[in-house]
Amino acid sequence: MHKKRLITFSILFALLFIAILIMARSGDDGSMETRRHKMVHDHIVRTGIVQKEVLHAMRTVPRHLFVDSAQQHNAYKNRPLKIGHGQTISQPFIVAFMTELLKLDKDSVVLEVGTGSGYQAAILSVIADKVYTIEYIEALGLQAKKRLADLGYDNVKVKIGDGYKGWSEHQPFDAIIVTAAPDHIPKPLMDQLKLGGRLVIPVGETASNQELFLVEKDLKGKLRRSQIAPVRFVPFLGDNVN
Repeated sequence: MHKKRLITFSILFALLFIAILIMARSGDDGSMETRRHKMVHDHIVRTGIVQKEVLHAMRTVPRHLFVDSAQQHNAYKNRPLKIGHGQTISQPFIVAFMTELLKLDKDSVVLEVGTGSGYQAAILSVIADKVYTIEYIEALGLQAKKRLADLGYDNVKVKIGDGYKGWSEHQPFDAIIVTAAPDHIPKPLMDQLKLGGRLVIPVGETASNQELFLVEKDLKGKLRRSQIAPVRFVPFLGDNVN
């Protein structure tokens, strides 16, 4: 009897060890997962985001792994966080809201301008077929490229360069998302949008007067711009901004 009890405890210990090892390798744990699901419920579902693919992506992508260790305790609060070089990771609601505006599906090819830490690209990659993302700041772009690869987001390609020009080699795009604010909508991005495609972009010369725009290209190539909501983003960086 005593021997059987020892064997049982040994098995339970082994199973516990395996579970801990799996969580460590995934970079996630029960506490972070619980916080993430609560964040989605409290700040995304309750604010009107309904597209199931967006909600799934927000529940799946570990936002705490896209910020440095000192910021991880804030990762599942509905707020932007600093990621260095004067840049930020957008608040979760804005990420979900802009993603929903794109109306992505599993066949979508998406361009993101402003990779940052890679979090928005990861969200897009869970929904879309391919994601191309451009970062102007080399250090951030290289960090994001490694992070996305390490976490298994293998349908994302990262480029260091001027996002104003877009990524012509992979056009046309079903959707384009811009995560920094220029003072006007770049023409190359509108040109690289597929017929029937959608572009979501914040526009404004200063943080206090920015507006989020949705640009839709109809099947004849005509563009329609809709002003969606006031927002606050970091300034757009690039050689061709002005």
